[in-house]
Amino acid sequence: MRFYIALWFAKIVNGLINLIDKSRGSNFAGEHAMKIDPQMVAHFKGIDPDRVLFITGTNGKSTTNNLVNHIFRENGKKVISNLEGANLIYGVCTALIKASSLTGRVKADYFIFETDERFVPVIRRQLPAANLLITNLQKDQVQRNGDPDFIYRKLKEAVKGQNLRIFLNNEEPRARAFDEDAREVVSFGVARHSEAFRKSGSYVTMACPRCHHKIVFDYYNTDGIGAFHCSNCGHRSLAQADYTVEDVDFENRSFREAGADFTMPYDTPYMLYNYSAAVAVAKEFGGIEPSAAAKAFAGFRNVGGRFEIMHYKGKTIKYMRIKQENPETLQTSINVMAADPNRKMVALGLCPLVDMIPHYAVTFYAYDCDFSKLVKSDVEKYFCFSNPVCYDTANRFIYEGVDPAKITIEDSEDVEVIFREIEEAETDNIYLITWLHTYEHMEKFLKKEGAVYE
Repeated sequence: MRFYIALWFAKIVNGLINLIDKSRGSNFAGEHAMKIDPQMVAHFKGIDPDRVLFITGTNGKSTTNNLVNHIFRENGKKVISNLEGANLIYGVCTALIKASSLTGRVKADYFIFETDERFVPVIRRQLPAANLLITNLQKDQVQRNGDPDFIYRKLKEAVKGQNLRIFLNNEEPRARAFDEDAREVVSFGVARHSEAFRKSGSYVTMACPRCHHKIVFDYYNTDGIGAFHCSNCGHRSLAQADYTVEDVDFENRSFREAGADFTMPYDTPYMLYNYSAAVAVAKEFGGIEPSAAAKAFAGFRNVGGRFEIMHYKGKTIKYMRIKQENPETLQTSINVMAADPNRKMVALGLCPLVDMIPHYAVTFYAYDCDFSKLVKSDVEKYFCFSNPVCYDTANRFIYEGVDPAKITIEDSEDVEVIFREIEEAETDNIYLITWLHTYEHMEKFLKKEGAVYE
């Protein structure tokens, strides 16, 4: 009876939220319903674990989840998912509440959920998914997650002996190491492409997740991911993954995978692993042929604010939202900007992650990143904003050799202040990086100002 009370209460709450703002409430109903029935997720009816996929990892899980859902739905599959990005058990519970009948029965072809890598064990205790996709395990918000090897060990304990089919990133050392824990392994990867790069010996690599000796990268397709081998044991990327993105043409926004031709919805290197994973899942989990998945790619648009191109008062603004206190996503954005040979303005709004007290007390993650190629490129000006990280951001540029006269600092996240500075740039080529909170305010401002999105 407790389950039904929780379910009906949550449905009423969702109804009220929809009346106020349909964009809100991605985990509110589930969080409060689970106070009534803490085992609520386990009590929904009609879920076959073989039809359940969890998508987890440090970076790329939201985009991969959105793309997989898009492919499945374009091919006539009914999917229940947490597309709002609420990836703890409350978000999963809310998605099931919204899709269920008044008796708690859910009807769908597939259940596909983005899950926080730390909470996979918690969610699987109530929803024993038989399929798991791991995008990567990298540095992320150290005061909350600690070292990525801690997350690796925690996830290892959760999947060992669980008879899972695991989709894993062939070229990320920690993800690759889960091959020994799976009932079935499906690997995905990306062949070396024109934006691949090497790092000098002065940059720290990582320890092998199996023997703790040095991992050597033959090259990087994106930061921390590429063909690799351990200098001591046999841990290495396969020469060819089961599903591999090949023949990448950034200029024409195309690639090939599994014998099919694809158009890139977004022509940035870090997206290629999301594409590769989605094609693998579509075929192996959903029975969708790569050629059918390719047709769906043409109409894909990522969740708002991940990567946007906007036209505002004669400026072309290339907006990238990054996870705060995550050096890999910041490095990826730096690489994108550095690869642009044209004159540009860089507007960087790094912010403290306001979750655990004290905020912003551990480290400044920009020192884990290589800014040298960006600084050597044609940058008109650097704009560092946000409170209080703007000063650290400016210092990071100065330590990299940037003339302080080219740096503007604004101890604020006021959207009007940000765009006034952008308007004053001589170049029309603007790169803007912020976090989600700033984007939400920025989106309202741009809509009011008549900006046009591509």
